[in-house]
Amino acid sequence: MATVSHPVFARVYERLSVAMDRAGTAAFRRDLVAGLSGRVIEIGAGNGRMFSHYPPAVTHVLAVEPERRLRAAAERAASDAPVPVTVVDGLAEALPAGDGEFDAAVVALVLCTVPDQACALAEVSRVLRPGGQVRFFEHVAAEEATGLHRAQRVLDATLWPRLFAGCHTSRDTVAAVGAAGFQVAELRRFRFPATSNSPSSPCVLGRAVRPAAQPETPGRASR
Repeated sequence: MATVSHPVFARVYERLSVAMDRAGTAAFRRDLVAGLSGRVIEIGAGNGRMFSHYPPAVTHVLAVEPERRLRAAAERAASDAPVPVTVVDGLAEALPAGDGEFDAAVVALVLCTVPDQACALAEVSRVLRPGGQVRFFEHVAAEEATGLHRAQRVLDATLWPRLFAGCHTSRDTVAAVGAAGFQVAELRRFRFPATSNSPSSPCVLGRAVRPAAQPETPGRASR
């Protein structure tokens, strides 16, 4: 059991996520999972706001959420999902799944909060089949040498993670995805809200692929 509990943040997030979806996040969620098929693992499912957007070609979603209150909300949302969804307890750094079990992984506003981003992405790679893809929608660091980037770094070192359940605004998540061995195939950068200059406004929406296993060189003994 992950036994993660952020009761105050969870209550706030349940309401905030609804307001954000109405303001435009729902469209990003829909774009994030468009075209997916097969078995999907969603990491940090929160209160299940992603579930309604999965296309019919998805055969099953394993939704991992460690926070108790949000997981309970996700379980309720799963009952109305258009595709089969199983909600489970678990951490991004130790996913409750076997090697190569999934065709795709989905992370939405999650990689900013995990304590060990590199470990979490290594776990994503582990549970994906070769050629599988990770879809990510995250807020990220602003451009370097800008006032907003400096503000992000100050906030991350002080109040922001305490107020928002470990969230960090200044992570270079795209670089982390590449460092984990994924090949970034599509990437869109934008501000949300579009006119905002808040620390969490710089965002990315992307698709990256776990490379297929390299074929063995003929005549070379395997080790």
